Amino acid sequence: MIPYLQLDNLSKSWGDQPLFEGLSFTINQGEKVALIAKNGAGKTTLMNIIFGQEVADSGKVLFDADIRIGYLRQLPELNPDETILEAAFSSSGETITAVREYESALERHDPKAIERAMEKINHLNCWDFELKIKQILTELNIHDLQQPIRELSGGQKKRVALAHVLIDEPDFLILDEPTNHLDLEMIEWLERTLEKAKCTLLMVTHDRYFLDRVCNEIIELDDHSLFRYKGNYSYFVEKRNDRIQNMNSDIERARNLFRTELEWLRRMPKARTHKSKYRTENANILKEKASKRIHDDKLELAINSQRLGHKIINLDHLSKAFGDVTILKDFSYKFARYEKIGIVGKNGSGKSTFLNLLTGVCMPDSGKMEVGETIRFGYFTQDGIQFAPENRVIDIIREIAEVVEMGDGSKLSASQFLTYFLFPPETQYALVAKLSGGEKRRLYLCTILMHNPNFLILDEPTNDLDIITLNVLEDYLKSFSGCTIVVSHDRFFMDKIVDHLFVFEGDGIIKDFPGNYSDYRDWAEERSKTDQMFAKTEKTVREKPVSEKKKLSFKEKKELDELEKDISILEKEKKILEEELNSGSLAANELTYKSIRHGVISALLEEKEMRWLELSELE
Repeated sequence: MIPYLQLDNLSKSWGDQPLFEGLSFTINQGEKVALIAKNGAGKTTLMNIIFGQEVADSGKVLFDADIRIGYLRQLPELNPDETILEAAFSSSGETITAVREYESALERHDPKAIERAMEKINHLNCWDFELKIKQILTELNIHDLQQPIRELSGGQKKRVALAHVLIDEPDFLILDEPTNHLDLEMIEWLERTLEKAKCTLLMVTHDRYFLDRVCNEIIELDDHSLFRYKGNYSYFVEKRNDRIQNMNSDIERARNLFRTELEWLRRMPKARTHKSKYRTENANILKEKASKRIHDDKLELAINSQRLGHKIINLDHLSKAFGDVTILKDFSYKFARYEKIGIVGKNGSGKSTFLNLLTGVCMPDSGKMEVGETIRFGYFTQDGIQFAPENRVIDIIREIAEVVEMGDGSKLSASQFLTYFLFPPETQYALVAKLSGGEKRRLYLCTILMHNPNFLILDEPTNDLDIITLNVLEDYLKSFSGCTIVVSHDRFFMDKIVDHLFVFEGDGIIKDFPGNYSDYRDWAEERSKTDQMFAKTEKTVREKPVSEKKKLSFKEKKELDELEKDISILEKEKKILEEELNSGSLAANELTYKSIRHGVISALLEEKEMRWLELSELE
């Protein structure tokens, strides 16, 4: 196998704090590798060193000289004065340059420039490449190529940067948090694209479904050391657990042996000078090994929450629009205790506006909203808050409270509370400027939960949080005694947390779907297939000449009889399902299953009734 990237004894420190020491690994052609580490371990720094945007303290980074490399930064750096076209095609390759000149000439309506560009494209034989570029831009929902970068949202900028990287067709792709700021539709498209791609891949991501489906190897950076796992995320979870258990067993054995050696050393008379040098050196080695602590730090959240009254939030025929764009249309809903709602929809469909309506940041155009007197919101926004970089971490917490009451009635000081949130004492007194992006997000979450909310609103809470923190946050939310609304592109997170979904379908329409995200995707795919079948059937009926009269064949008569039986059976099952769904006695899992089954039955019934009508007209 051809080694595309080799790291040799790489080390880097931030001030006097080592990020990693002596890292060495190789990525060969065709491998799709994910890098996983806790927040603050130096993932982004390592990616920048690999791509040559930062310098290591020691060690070497070696690339194969004959490969093309593409790098997607976690926060893309785009020129705000450029257009989308200029940013997407800002590559120096001959083919890219030719296509860029052609697209630019078309936008300017310059016949002479178009003719020159066409000659160049013909000479390079890259018309297929130009078509592929347009396909990538369309699939990333990029259409107005003359729109300035400064006018784009964070998600739009990420898509332009992603288009720029993919258009260049690199041999080796380096992606730092590629799914952040992308909506679910875009993430699933990127997932499918990278699954099929033949390029070599190195990426940092905390999207566990993405990891599981795209990568075939995982590298974990833990305690300044690297561990490699030849498999996807599911394999990694299993083998990482085995590794930690084995290391803990080794340490425990070392401790037992060290106790024996220590007793031997202490029994030796002081007058004797012929102690076994080997035994003494062996004791020192065991002492070093036994003093290690291998553990899996966990952030166990059990923060107290305010009591919920009988009235939560009642929405009565709410509507909201911005100009001609309808965000909410005649929407009514009564929130219940303990429910956990996920919100999904394309970018721009109104998800953030809906959250702002709930919290009073903006007001509806019409309708009524009643908020219970006991409701205390905890609103974790996508943008977060900007901490002053010169402030110390502990001072930020002390400004909110010196003492925090926990869910079990115990109380923690500000310092203890930060330790509870995986901020060790040395980090507590560090400046905010020294925190990683994920550590700042964790600190922000800390400040939200300290206020003891009973109605949590989480807008993209998973961005920049490491997998360990995500796991514990999920456990906390599952046992949270208040209401929760989650907007997230992390499908794994949504599947573990939510009871049902608000699906923003556009034009102010919100569908209440009874199930998690994977349930919804299964239902949506089934509906899409049914719609395609209906469209095909309608087209066949529409295109059939009116004058053509045809009698049923023996086979069609038999099909008609079978359809009548099937329709009768499906109608009975549908009626039984509707009675069960309206009974109010179903458990949550039964309710989800039967709701999905009802949708499938309804689709099948419509399909068979359509075919029955088509055949019955020929009788």
